[in-house]
Amino acid sequence: ELENILKELEQAYHVFLTGTGFGGIALALMALCRPEDEILVSDNVYGPTKEISQELMKEFKVNAKFYNPDSLDDLKRKISNKTKMILVENPGSNTFEFQDLNKIVKLAKRKKIYTLLDNTWGTPLYLKPLKLGFDMSFCSATKYFSGHSDAMGGSLAVNKKVFKKIMFFYKLSGYRMSADEAYLIIRGLRTLDTRLNQHYENTKTIIKFLKRQKKIKEILYPHNSSSKNYKLWKKYYSGATGLLSIVVKSKKKSSVIAFVNSLKLFGIGYSWGGFESLAILQEIKSSKKDEYLRGRQFYRFNKDEHIVRLHIGLEDPKDLINDLKQGLKKIK
Repeated sequence: ELENILKELEQAYHVFLTGTGFGGIALALMALCRPEDEILVSDNVYGPTKEISQELMKEFKVNAKFYNPDSLDDLKRKISNKTKMILVENPGSNTFEFQDLNKIVKLAKRKKIYTLLDNTWGTPLYLKPLKLGFDMSFCSATKYFSGHSDAMGGSLAVNKKVFKKIMFFYKLSGYRMSADEAYLIIRGLRTLDTRLNQHYENTKTIIKFLKRQKKIKEILYPHNSSSKNYKLWKKYYSGATGLLSIVVKSKKKSSVIAFVNSLKLFGIGYSWGGFESLAILQEIKSSKKDEYLRGRQFYRFNKDEHIVRLHIGLEDPKDLINDLKQGLKKIK
């Protein structure tokens, strides 16, 4: 039942369901990549995606290269005749770069390279990657699909071209979602549009407050209509959700930790997308193999700048603002 619901939402040939969100990424990589292949991965991806690409796939003689998500030219330069897949996370779930997706798809099709988009932030409600020409669309169902922080799962929507290869590995791997988890995620999907709209409205209200705070150097979210990220968000998405990051300026990392710890309405946790607000201090690292990001992206944050990722939940935004206001006083 859940496969059929998501197949319609994604406009996919088939949807594979896994027991965890990350299982969907692992399924795609293990099903399609073989020794001597190369994969190109945007260097803003979810930490475990970077780890499986860089460390585990190496054990199978699959080489991962990481490209600058702000540079299509960097992606072009790193393509070789061994490139099997381009793995895109849009936006980066810590640093929020939006990429020009049509250009990536055109480039990949010309070179006969598989494409996968991590669409957990936007969900297929706001962006349908397969309609753009991606071969695979991944979502962590643990997050917005569930919406209640009480179920885990992943979905990998695919086109006809990759279906047989992924089905072959899916049957053998045991990567399965349980019936109980599927039931809970179906329940969550019934309110997906209502919840996401409220997450976005609350987030806009919070950002108006954050823009006035001197201790916050930058807000990483498509809110500035003159920015490249805003234009690329507007080009592809029909809405936005509740995850953003703030760049906090402080000479004392301990005071930023004190800020996060002082928040009463924001829980601490990685797995956003539920009804509640979350905050977490993020350690941002680029892949060590690639030097292209010097002066930009991860390298642009100096030692006095700290990224705090916020998920804005469904609480009253006035209460959330009051909580943030008292917490910001901790930053020195």
